[in-house]
Amino acid sequence: MITKEATEVAPAPVHESPEPPRSVKRRRAWDEVPRWHIYLPLSIYLVFTLIPFYWILLFALRPAGSTSLVPWPITFDHFEKVWTERAFGTYFENSVYVGLATLVMTTLVALAGGYALARFDFKVKNAFMLALLCSQFVPGALLLVPLFEIFAELKMINSLGSVIIAETVFQLPLSMILISNFIKNVPYSLEEAAWVDGCNRLTAFRIVVLPLLRPGLIAVGSFAFVHSWNHFLFALMFLNNQDKQTIPVGLNTLMSADSVDLGALAAGGIIAAVPVVIVFAFIQKWLITGFSAGAVKG
Repeated sequence: MITKEATEVAPAPVHESPEPPRSVKRRRAWDEVPRWHIYLPLSIYLVFTLIPFYWILLFALRPAGSTSLVPWPITFDHFEKVWTERAFGTYFENSVYVGLATLVMTTLVALAGGYALARFDFKVKNAFMLALLCSQFVPGALLLVPLFEIFAELKMINSLGSVIIAETVFQLPLSMILISNFIKNVPYSLEEAAWVDGCNRLTAFRIVVLPLLRPGLIAVGSFAFVHSWNHFLFALMFLNNQDKQTIPVGLNTLMSADSVDLGALAAGGIIAAVPVVIVFAFIQKWLITGFSAGAVKG
């Protein structure tokens, strides 16, 4: 006999929905945050960041002696003064020459050294890498006396070549470490495939590896250019004549113990900053990619 209990249909098992992953939980918590909690701190930070730039533009564009908080009427007398009377045209040319030469020399030497560190094993490799890292703790001021003695023996004092060599030496350790990490991220099998096809090591590097290093080279080169463009100490110590000085030293000549020409100083600061801003505006995509790639060991 079939009992009533046997004829009853058993309830279907209830399946609990799986718990969402932690990343989804964090995303939901982030979406629930009020927008003003995000935009208010960012707005405050933006105001404090832009106020100094507006102040520089105000002094550079308003007439001398004016106390207005709005640069009106706009005048370019300060720019004309620093470019012609204060020889900022010559300072600008010297800075461009030093920056581009430092960029090329630092990139080429760091590329060769970084490839050796990434692809070859030798006994003192770890010690050499440690020495490169420790050199970053040495301030540039400690290098002034030995570099000055070397350049004096080589008759290079008051020559732009002395500043270029000093800037290159100062930039090489970090640049070499970064480029070695970029090269490690390129699979070694790509070079081996090129060797099988008949390429030697130099040709394989030029055809296979070098095109993949474009973001890294742009990052290292831009870092070397900006540092040499803004560096004050080496140009001050190794260059004596006015026609050999760079923009940071030229800005220093606008300040004296008795008075400071704020309008001319602000105009000179804008002239010094505009090229760097333009360069970073064009290379920011490759710069971010390059530094992020160099920060990860392949």
